Amino acid sequence: MSQVTSQVTAPVTAPVASPITAPVTAQVTSRFTRLLGAAALCAAALASFSAAPTVAAPASEPRPLPAPAPLPVPAPAPVDHLTVTVSDAGDGNDGTYELYCRPGRGSHPDPAGACAAVDRSDRAGQDAFAPVAEGTICTMQHGGPATAHVTGTWAGRPVDTTYDRSDGCQISRWDRIVPLLPDLTPAASPTDS
Repeated sequence: MSQVTSQVTAPVTAPVASPITAPVTAQVTSRFTRLLGAAALCAAALASFSAAPTVAAPASEPRPLPAPAPLPVPAPAPVDHLTVTVSDAGDGNDGTYELYCRPGRGSHPDPAGACAAVDRSDRAGQDAFAPVAEGTICTMQHGGPATAHVTGTWAGRPVDTTYDRSDGCQISRWDRIVPLLPDLTPAASPTDS
């Protein structure tokens, strides 16, 4: 006897949504739809970049470079110019002298030395043209009748000051900027040593 086997196939049917699985299926479908939409937008953006025409210069002509930005023009350095008027100093020291620095020049007898003396005083943290501080105790000595008036511009600042040798502080102030002002220190005699 022969055996006959028969296969019974069940018909394929769509799954039936139950009240419990329906909300979950809707959420998954909604998320999947949003992801597909975002992916489509990204693909469109990439396509637009790649579809943008590129402009190439002909191989025979080099492209000109953009013009460089202009360099800033530095402010001009301040001009150090002083007018020195010396009176009652004797020995040919009286007169009015013009002094320009950087480089030292003018009618002053020692322009380089005078510029260096003022620079030295400024670098030491002192204003070479500052008056003696109010209330300073000074020795009572007299250095002679010499006076000086200095006007002009130094390091971008206006200068208008006077010098005399009426006491120890004023003598020191005068001597600090020699040779801008003449050296009036008495020469030591051979018997002083």
